[in-house]
Amino acid sequence: MTRPSTESELLYRRHQRHESHVNTTYAAFIRHVRELAEVEEPVAERAAVAVLGALERRIQQSQARNLEAQLPRRLVELLPAQELRPERPLRFGKEVFVDSVADALQKPLEEAEWLVRCVFLALQDQISEGEADDVASNLPPDLQALWRISQ
Repeated sequence: MTRPSTESELLYRRHQRHESHVNTTYAAFIRHVRELAEVEEPVAERAAVAVLGALERRIQQSQARNLEAQLPRRLVELLPAQELRPERPLRFGKEVFVDSVADALQKPLEEAEWLVRCVFLALQDQISEGEADDVASNLPPDLQALWRISQ
């Protein structure tokens, strides 16, 4: 006969299951970026953070929160804290966006743009179609085109 579990044991097991789910969803997202971009895991991770960070600087804070709600929690945890982000979206287009990702990753512009496209595609595969449209509506035409090309 097994003894009934204590409340703390149940909470511990629930926490373990939750952490396992968090790690699994993050790993699946990074694996998807890796496969799309044909890069190693560390590059995929850094690219995901750099692209998502640049995207969140460009869109409204409320839109960024909506986007984050549909992303793996572990990925969101790698981004700068809300209070460190600009209060209002910064105004920049595709060139500055790709340049900031290239700088963050220390990659040539062509490779950075490829990584941006791959991360955009992985993001869109992760979020709802409505959310993808909302993100696009927050972007200037040249960045919107890059986002949509990735669909």
